[in-house]
Amino acid sequence: MAAIPTCCLTSFNWSGTPTGITSSFPTLPKNPFYITGTNPTAAILLIHDLFGWTFPNLRLLADHYAREANATVYLPDFFGGGALDTSAILAERWAELDLPSFLSRNGREAREAEIISFAKELRTKHEKLGAVGFCYGGWAVHRLGAGEFVDKETGKGLVDCVTAGHPSLLTERDIEEVAVPVQVLAPEVDQAYTKEMKLLGFETLQRNGVPLNYVHFPGVEHGALVRGDETKKGEREAMARGKSAAVAWQRWWLHGI
Repeated sequence: MAAIPTCCLTSFNWSGTPTGITSSFPTLPKNPFYITGTNPTAAILLIHDLFGWTFPNLRLLADHYAREANATVYLPDFFGGGALDTSAILAERWAELDLPSFLSRNGREAREAEIISFAKELRTKHEKLGAVGFCYGGWAVHRLGAGEFVDKETGKGLVDCVTAGHPSLLTERDIEEVAVPVQVLAPEVDQAYTKEMKLLGFETLQRNGVPLNYVHFPGVEHGALVRGDETKKGEREAMARGKSAAVAWQRWWLHGI
């Protein structure tokens, strides 16, 4: 299992207050979600990083996607109500964080089925569905875009497109099997999304004829596109650029504009 670097866990809370609400589906009571936007046709499933679904930065990103991509955005809890100690994270007391144990409870094997089920639920409610995932969510959106979920008669996938920001826990199989348009937001320095994995994705998706938008962020590290830390050179600009790139990609495949 690939490591998720501790640099992903350092945060900066953007100014502003999230404008959405929290809710849940009766069919999926274990996955409450933050919801923002009111488009009945187009939706985006936003899959969180290690901070989880309550992290303010991700909720503010969801608000941006809803407004700028004209979509209803869902940010569910895929950690079973659990969370890492944010005070330890913010103070960079890494020794206090039992990441191996946390990931054993919330890794791919533990959460893949419910992530797929949530996407299927959204598919019944919205004609168009995109997926965006950062860090931990990066493997998940690739998985949702797999060819096994594409209807052979209609050619319609479980999701219509995906955006993966500095993905973690990604496998070669995830890349090989994805069959919907893929956007990758890739910081230059990334222990989880290595140069080898970046090259594999770049070559494989082109070979398989999958539409690809690869966005390189020089000089910044894994986690920058959610963290947006003003004290780290170039991070705030990278965060803003990443947000705008994701909005443009999702808007095109959801609305064709």
